[in-house]
Amino acid sequence: MKKCTYQNFEDLPLMLNATELEHALGISRSSVYELMKKDGFPALWIEGRVVVPRDKFIEWVEQNTGK
Repeated sequence: MKKCTYQNFEDLPLMLNATELEHALGISRSSVYELMKKDGFPALWIEGRVVVPRDKFIEWVEQNTGK
């Protein structure tokens, strides 16, 4: 499992890329890309690059953890 390099949500950049999500979630790069393709995950595809807005990522985490 990947070690999280972030201590809280405020440490995350405004737009997260695959590497940052990999570290934040502690999952593999391939799992991040699978997650980004799922319906309901707030991935934003821009000219072949995928980013996730921090605020939408936090909302997604809260919705999917029962908070």
